Amino acid sequence: MIAGIIGAAGYAGAELIRILSGHPKVKGFSLGSVSLEGGLIEQVYPNFLGAFSSPLVKPDEVIEKSDIIFSALPHAVGEPYAKACIDKGKTFIDLSADFRFDDDEATYTAWYSKAFAHPELRQRSVYGLPELNRSRIKALAASGPLIIANPGCYPTGASLGIYPSLAKGLAADGTIIVDSATGITGGGREPQKSFHFPEATDTVSPYKVGAHRHLPEISRVIKTMAKEGSGAAVDLIFTPHLAPMNRGILSTIYIPLKPQWQGLPGGDDPRPPTKETEAKEAEIRQCYQDFYKDEPFVRILPQGVFAATGRTRLSNYCDIAITLDQGGKILIVTTAIDNMVKGASGQAVQNMNIILGYQETEGLEFIPALF
Repeated sequence: MIAGIIGAAGYAGAELIRILSGHPKVKGFSLGSVSLEGGLIEQVYPNFLGAFSSPLVKPDEVIEKSDIIFSALPHAVGEPYAKACIDKGKTFIDLSADFRFDDDEATYTAWYSKAFAHPELRQRSVYGLPELNRSRIKALAASGPLIIANPGCYPTGASLGIYPSLAKGLAADGTIIVDSATGITGGGREPQKSFHFPEATDTVSPYKVGAHRHLPEISRVIKTMAKEGSGAAVDLIFTPHLAPMNRGILSTIYIPLKPQWQGLPGGDDPRPPTKETEAKEAEIRQCYQDFYKDEPFVRILPQGVFAATGRTRLSNYCDIAITLDQGGKILIVTTAIDNMVKGASGQAVQNMNIILGYQETEGLEFIPALF
């Protein structure tokens, strides 16, 4: 199989090359770059020297020569390439936001300042969070070429942490709060002042508070989860932070619980954990474990072990830790992913495996690099 990557010179494109180079079903590449056409990928990323060499060609050539196409282009520019792929009977896996809102053009336009160029393509697109939409992905793939809207990095970690609480009826009506911190690679390869080393090192800072583009995506996903699960009426507060690290996203999620899931009903004052609270926490942890027992890339951490970005580095895992607050009324979920793997390119390969009928873990069996 020949894998095509449009936007191969960006960070997500380079990560796709790294991952797919070890995939047993991928026999070759066609790499495209709009800005660096005519060069060699190893000139952009010398880490590929001696292991991988490929010219960077026009996107149209990538589509023509490839069996499946990944797009690691910026938002709001990929629709024409998606249409070209569908017209040629080829699947298009998109790492941008262009297809993440299904047919909700109003929300997409409000956040990305662009109307749909080809609204009819949404009939062949699906949101590519496998743990939520695996059956829909398989069904659409069985009927022909499709478009995968690969989820954003923040939405991946947040949604996986929230999903069981909504599907299993743990969450009460109310506001879910998500505080997340990301590594600097989340800003992409193009230089920005806020990601400049002197600006970003030795400090953690919030950014785009109340205005981040992933806010409507997370909100849309959790409302879908709630609708398909317990029917809870949930709202969202999401605050992103920039952390002085290359990779990773750590999310701390606060979910109000229904009374039957609370560890200490009626307790209003902060206090040390009680046996009742610890027992309810263990029950909720078991609920998460049961929910994700067949998911190869979700790990529910044991009691006392909290999610940490260093333990998911360079892997496709999402680690999830379960805790109750002191009063036993709020579920505190911490999740950790590698923003470039499970949060982007690894999840794209996971989707490719599902579509093509491969083992879902194929080419993704990485043990996390702890240091």
